Amino acid sequence: MIKKELFGKLPCGCEVNAYTLSNDSIVSVCILNYGGILKNIWVKDKNGVAADVICGFDTLDGYLTAGGYQGALIGRIGNRIAKGRFTLEGKEYQIFQNDGQNSLHGGKVGFNAKIWDVEEKDCCENPSLVLTYVSQDGEENYPGTLSVKVTYTLTKCGALSIHYEATTDKTTIVNMTNHAYYNLSGFDSGVIDDQILQLDCDRINSLDNELIPDGKFIDVTGTPYDFRAGKPIGEGFASDYPMMKEFGGYDNNFVFSAYNGQLRPRGSVTDPKSGRKVTLWTDQPCVQIYTANMINPDDVPFKGGVKQYKHCAVCLETQCIPDAVNHPEFTSTVLKPGEKYDTTTVYKFSN
Repeated sequence: MIKKELFGKLPCGCEVNAYTLSNDSIVSVCILNYGGILKNIWVKDKNGVAADVICGFDTLDGYLTAGGYQGALIGRIGNRIAKGRFTLEGKEYQIFQNDGQNSLHGGKVGFNAKIWDVEEKDCCENPSLVLTYVSQDGEENYPGTLSVKVTYTLTKCGALSIHYEATTDKTTIVNMTNHAYYNLSGFDSGVIDDQILQLDCDRINSLDNELIPDGKFIDVTGTPYDFRAGKPIGEGFASDYPMMKEFGGYDNNFVFSAYNGQLRPRGSVTDPKSGRKVTLWTDQPCVQIYTANMINPDDVPFKGGVKQYKHCAVCLETQCIPDAVNHPEFTSTVLKPGEKYDTTTVYKFSN
């Protein structure tokens, strides 16, 4: 079933609604038409007790004023574009530089700050919310009118599926993701250091000091970035490995091994205390692992007045390689007329 409630109004007067999707599974979710934001994901533990496992805010003002892209849909381009600059078909484009000299998560006003049109597809077993948005040619200085559809589906087996689709009338770039912050003990339960992360990834991108890929790859073997067998997320936080010392945690693009473009399980996070587990299924080639290193304790408090704190959660942002448009050898983010951007990521919860 789907329950719709008014969540607030933007300064322009536009209504922001909250849509709660539920069925007979161990999961229910709440989604906003503002930014396509995942506001809540409630998951039952091994004893049947539900907790909200993503960070976020009680009021619309929190999402309007706080940083962090909490729970939001990200686009047109997730992650960073070096110097906010790229060239397509011989023409150079300059995107707004909102992360130092680089562009981050779409630019000045990305998809995370848009009101999306909503179609409810109510079904007792697999309720879906279909969000659509048309990004006009020249928005944030990206070329082409991009027609976007994102479908959130809560399945009867306790999985949240996110299906991203887009078409364009001019050659452009697109690399969408969702920026939810997961803490399987509950967003208010403390750091995620002891939660177990497993990833089918044998490489990460080498980064410069502005988190921009430098074109090289690092074999994870023997580094804090080797999660192939699974280990506590916080095990590497005290490492002397150069990137870990500099970034204070994980903020890295992990490249899946044996990538073939098929939707399949690629990793998981498990909370030993509650028994909750989320298995990551995706057809994308990579995932950005971010452990809330740059969170600001003085920012707007989370739901229930909980103070923001470092390493409060982990983000699982499926994607193509960041800054791919400036690295022809990377996975392509170019979309041309007549083509369709079509990718799915599923977060399957269990206890």
